[in-house]
Amino acid sequence: MGRLAPRPLLLALLSLALCRGRVVRVPTGSLVRVVGTELVIPCNVSDYDGPSEQNFDWSFSSLGSSFVELASTWEVGFPAQLYRERLQRGEILLRRTANDAVELHIKNVQPSDQGHYKCSTPSTDATVQGNYEDTVQVKVLADALHVAASQPSPLGLRLGEPFELRCTAAATSPLHTHLALLWELQHSSTRQNVLALTHEGRLHPGPSYEQRYHSGDVRLDTVGNDGYRLSVSRALATDQGTYKCVVSEWIEEQGNWQEIQEKAVDVATVVIQPTVLRATVGRNVSVAEGKELDLSCNITTDRADDVRPEVTWYFSRTPDSTVPGPHVLARLDRDSLVHSSPHVALSHVDAHSYHLLVRDVSKENSGYYFCHVALWAPGHNRSWHKVAEDMSAPAGVDVTWLEPDYQVYLNASKVPEFSDDLTELDCRVVDMKSMEASVRVTVSWYYRMNRRSDDVVTSELLAVMDGDWTLKYGERSKQRAQDGDFIFSKERVDTFSFRIQRTTEEDRGNYYCVVSTWTKQRNNSWVKSKDVFSKPVHIFWASEDSVLVVKARQPKPFFAAGNTFEMTCKVSSKNIKSPRYSVLIMAEKPVGDLSSPNETKYIISLDQDSVVRLENWTDASRVDGVVLEKVQEDEFRYRMYQTQVSDAGLYRCMVTAWSPVRGSLWREAATSLSNPIEIDFQTSGPIFNASVYSDTPSVIRGDLIKLFCIISVEGTALDPDDMAFDVSWFVVHSFGLDKAPILLSSLDRKGIVNTAHRDWKSNLSLERVSVPEFLLQVHGSEDQDFGNYYCSVTPWVKSPTGSWQKEAEIYSKPIFITVKMDVLNAFKYPLLIGVGLSTVVGLLSCLIGYCSSHWCCKKEVQETRRERRRLMSMEMD
Repeated sequence: MGRLAPRPLLLALLSLALCRGRVVRVPTGSLVRVVGTELVIPCNVSDYDGPSEQNFDWSFSSLGSSFVELASTWEVGFPAQLYRERLQRGEILLRRTANDAVELHIKNVQPSDQGHYKCSTPSTDATVQGNYEDTVQVKVLADALHVAASQPSPLGLRLGEPFELRCTAAATSPLHTHLALLWELQHSSTRQNVLALTHEGRLHPGPSYEQRYHSGDVRLDTVGNDGYRLSVSRALATDQGTYKCVVSEWIEEQGNWQEIQEKAVDVATVVIQPTVLRATVGRNVSVAEGKELDLSCNITTDRADDVRPEVTWYFSRTPDSTVPGPHVLARLDRDSLVHSSPHVALSHVDAHSYHLLVRDVSKENSGYYFCHVALWAPGHNRSWHKVAEDMSAPAGVDVTWLEPDYQVYLNASKVPEFSDDLTELDCRVVDMKSMEASVRVTVSWYYRMNRRSDDVVTSELLAVMDGDWTLKYGERSKQRAQDGDFIFSKERVDTFSFRIQRTTEEDRGNYYCVVSTWTKQRNNSWVKSKDVFSKPVHIFWASEDSVLVVKARQPKPFFAAGNTFEMTCKVSSKNIKSPRYSVLIMAEKPVGDLSSPNETKYIISLDQDSVVRLENWTDASRVDGVVLEKVQEDEFRYRMYQTQVSDAGLYRCMVTAWSPVRGSLWREAATSLSNPIEIDFQTSGPIFNASVYSDTPSVIRGDLIKLFCIISVEGTALDPDDMAFDVSWFVVHSFGLDKAPILLSSLDRKGIVNTAHRDWKSNLSLERVSVPEFLLQVHGSEDQDFGNYYCSVTPWVKSPTGSWQKEAEIYSKPIFITVKMDVLNAFKYPLLIGVGLSTVVGLLSCLIGYCSSHWCCKKEVQETRRERRRLMSMEMD
């Protein structure tokens, strides 16, 4: 924060501001005006910064007399009786321009207005500081300026002709005055300055005439003592209008120039008459190809002076000459120089006839020809300006030539009978021998869909070939041509081919070709001369649905586990072209199997190229236990050796028919499923059950979890050596069974243990306690180990033949394990840390309080005691 100024300094600054004086100012020197003009005298007060308006009084004094009140801004009765009538008529008035400035206006100045004028401002100050009035002298002269025109009006001119305008101006004033002159052009409602001569003798052209002034086209000269001449060397269209001569009179007073009066006079009205110009060319012309084209451009004009024509020949494909892009054939400039190409010539027989000669015309020369003529007139300093121009009517030229005569035939060399068959069309040109060497033949291919008789038939472009052999594809065929499905080629000189490698049902319809002839032009380009259409060829075949039937049978009866299962599949098809078959053997679990009801399992497959592949057959010990082979083209045989009880189910053949496409490629035509063949083992073997038991269903975090999977056997008693089990443990981490089970650990019948990886610290162990009991232990349990635990068991039973038979997989009911948190151990360390921190903070607070009371409050207590003693002493007194 800044410091305040001392009080004596503020008083000194305030005194200085109050003592500063004001000054009233009017123009210095004397003002000169002519009788009948307007007088304006400004007056302002300097160093005035008040918020209200300053009042002004004006007084007048003729030469040698006292001042008489003239006008006031604040007192109505201030003016003298002599000036009140002129104030009422508005001849004398005051116009305020600011709070501290005013102007005195006197209209129609008279000789009696010559004298001294005083501007004063009333003062209410206690002491006079400054100048409160100022005086200016005004001189009034008689009107001695004479301006006259010496030019006939109107003045008719043609473009490019020169003209002069004159006016006289003289002043007989007793004082030394200067004249200034301005030539002004008024056209319609616009005015523009042409050329001015200032009172100091300087010439200033108007903004639109600067270039013409500097080139000498526009000049201002003096003629005699009082004559002024405006000279224009060449008239333009913009020079038309009324010209005024504006003269002003100036006087110099104490080094400053004042304009005392101004007069203007209309000198002449200039009318620019257009030049008559007409260009004509002969009408329609017909010329044979290879001959010469001769066109004449005739000019008609009313100008007989020194004008020069500029002739340009144009060519256009349309009769409208205003269309952008007309081609310039030849041009003859105003210097008689010809600009043309080698095969085009331009000449003139006389001054009004110009000939265009085109040699060796061709078809591209057919069109419309225009002749453009412009007249140029000479100007100042060897310059030229355009005075007129005209474009002739179009002359149509038709170049005739002998068209080639040929015929086009289209036939289908290969017609499709099925989808994906090959289609080949040949477009042949007949009678090509009569064509010249400068003629080129191309082809375009079109497709038209089959429609009803009352529908509008539209054609779609497949491909088109230009005269330079460039092939362009249509939207319908672009992608398929890039993929190689559509092939366009030229087999011979007179034959064009179109091939569809894989014909689809969408390709059915009508096809036709268009053969075009192209003629070579002079610039080596090619122009189409003729199109011939072929008759359409109809591509169609009756489309019927593909039929595929598969029948499965079991040649030999099947009765017990361990035997060989055999199934054959017989295939028959209809409306499928050259079919090949792929076979997939699939098995479905019977409905009564609660372990995985209605589960479909893919076992083995054989593709259309007779390649065999195992699908979902995961029994590593029986990799060679399934065989699928091709007996005939339409018959397949499936065998499964050493069948087991777990192989029970419904077996089917899924057959897919394939049709050949473009040689080595195949397309899926149809798929069918055979009738089922059932494998059902009629046996009275043992029944296995699984259950889960735990002594610790609820544990504290870190304790050991023990889970027992107990397998019980019902029915036929078995030797423990004839039984083996695959055991797997699963957990679902939720109170319900709404989440996917997670595999924890597994132990197969050979005693190999596999434990899944987990992200927390607890460990798992799985062991066989006895033949029917398996123990899963969770060491160092964590919170994440809660959930529903269950085991799955796959029994293996040794058959009388000594082979192991895999039984159906069984599942136990789940048991829920809860992992609790040890509250005392969990909060032991946080409680100890909290008590310690609280003790430290309490001791620190007591220490701070003691220090504060000892050092900060001691002085205040002493002062209070002194005050008490002083009061006691005063009472005693």
